[in-house]
Amino acid sequence: MQTEFEFTLPLGYVDSSGDVHKHGRIRLATAIDEIAPLRDARVRANEAYFTIILLTRVIVKLGTLPQVSTHVIENLFTPDLAYLQTFYQQIHETGQSKVVVTCRECQAKTEVDLAQLGGV
Repeated sequence: MQTEFEFTLPLGYVDSSGDVHKHGRIRLATAIDEIAPLRDARVRANEAYFTIILLTRVIVKLGTLPQVSTHVIENLFTPDLAYLQTFYQQIHETGQSKVVVTCRECQAKTEVDLAQLGGV
C-alpha cells in the first residue's frame, strides 16, 4: 500500500533567501490528522484555516526546507494551495495520484498523474 506521494507545485514556495521549493512528498492522513486541527484556536476562529493546519501535518517534505510549517503553507501562491488541495483529495479518495481524463474535442480518455501535473 502506498502511503506517501511525490508532487511538484506549479509555482513553488519562495523562502526568505529567494530559493524556490517545488518538489515535495505528502503522506496519507490519519484520523487524528483530520481531527487535531479542529482543536486549534485558529481553525475555530476561521474554518478556512483547517486546510493550512492539515497540510502542515501531512506534507513531509518540500524542497530543501527542514520542515513545513504553517508559515510555509500560508505563504504558498494560490495556484499551489489549490493544487495541494486537489492532490490531497485525489490520493485520499482513490489511494493514488492518477486520474482518467477525457478530451473535450475527441472524447479520448487518458490517464494523468496529478503528481506530475504541477510541474507542467
